[in-house]
Amino acid sequence: MAATIVSTSAQRRTVATLFATQSLFSAATIAAFTLTAIVAADLSGQDSWAGVPATVGMLGRAAAAYPIGALMDRVGRRAGFTVGFVAAIAGLLISAFAIDWGSFLFFCAGSVLIGVGRSASEQSRFAGSEVFPQSQRARIIGVLVFAGTIGSVGGPLLVTPATNLVASFGFPPDAGPYLIGSGLMVVALIAVFSFLRPDPKILGAQMESQEAALRPAGTVKSTRTLGQILGQDSVLVALAAMIIGQLVMTLLMVITPLYMRHHDHTTGAISLVIMAHTLGMFGLSALTGWLIDKLGRAPMIMVGALVLVVAALLTPISTDVPLLATSLFLLGLGWNFTFIAGSSLLSDALESHERGRVQGTSEALVSLASGAGSLGTGGVFAVGGMAAVAAVGLAFSLALIAWAFWIGRRQNRVVAGESAD
Repeated sequence: MAATIVSTSAQRRTVATLFATQSLFSAATIAAFTLTAIVAADLSGQDSWAGVPATVGMLGRAAAAYPIGALMDRVGRRAGFTVGFVAAIAGLLISAFAIDWGSFLFFCAGSVLIGVGRSASEQSRFAGSEVFPQSQRARIIGVLVFAGTIGSVGGPLLVTPATNLVASFGFPPDAGPYLIGSGLMVVALIAVFSFLRPDPKILGAQMESQEAALRPAGTVKSTRTLGQILGQDSVLVALAAMIIGQLVMTLLMVITPLYMRHHDHTTGAISLVIMAHTLGMFGLSALTGWLIDKLGRAPMIMVGALVLVVAALLTPISTDVPLLATSLFLLGLGWNFTFIAGSSLLSDALESHERGRVQGTSEALVSLASGAGSLGTGGVFAVGGMAAVAAVGLAFSLALIAWAFWIGRRQNRVVAGESAD
């Protein structure tokens, strides 16, 4: 007899709660990110250190990913989200007070805790999808990724009113987004603790038991080492797409607010450009999934890399807001294509019992790539300006195109050889 079927109301409540909390988290962190490079340069006194807080934040995210995941497996998803969101609230508050104290060190410490919170938030799409049958999980992941659109619009729009509000209380204006963000995260924490019931871990176990009962008897799982999996051509291309896409996007995105400040743009203008960028990252996710299914994973990786090339070429010649917004939108869209196509290609290459460890490895590598981009962009910008940053991004984007093309040709030769035999 089949196992208990997860109720539709429980599925809807789980997705609605995670969608709301993911929207709040993205709005809070994007609002804070808008001024991070500027604050870092001001507190440190050096433009070359502008990317350091984003870097240590990504390192915090990478370091906390496995412990948060282990906590979710042992105790439940709600416990993992609770720990992560508490860390994010503490990080946002520490960052705000660091601005008031003029402490670059404490500002970086706050960034680490925000990164820990993000390591929990990134698990939302998996927690939401596990309460649905396998045939519906991609759609649910798409819905939860789309939650980032709420933050991409709301986050930058909060910056100006937040800076004005805290300034009226005699607090440094740049601390505004961090204080408002901490308030949004408190709401997200309450929502997770109150409405994420039953725990998705329990619902997921029920769904897994139900699906296991429908599998053919005697199904054998293959056993591959992590090295064997990572040596597979399709896995290599998938990892390259996600890592290089993240690296190029981070290189250009992190330094853009400081680049705009050097050209005397207002905080409102900077917020508008960042909003365009995050819309490119998240706003077309549903269309991206459709295109990937229609055109294929590898072709969309190359299309995404080409879009990154265009963004890298446009950014250093963009000093007006409309052109900057366009180039940053394309930067986000190129990341969207490479990240989703790479994720899909990786998932296709894995069996269900392999996904946890391999996807965990990929998340750590992507986080490290993002950290490297954040750390390196300030130094490159200090030496050669935005043109130098764009040149590095261009080189990596072209390398991704060449790599995907070469692997594709090699796979075609293997298939042709097997057909001849």
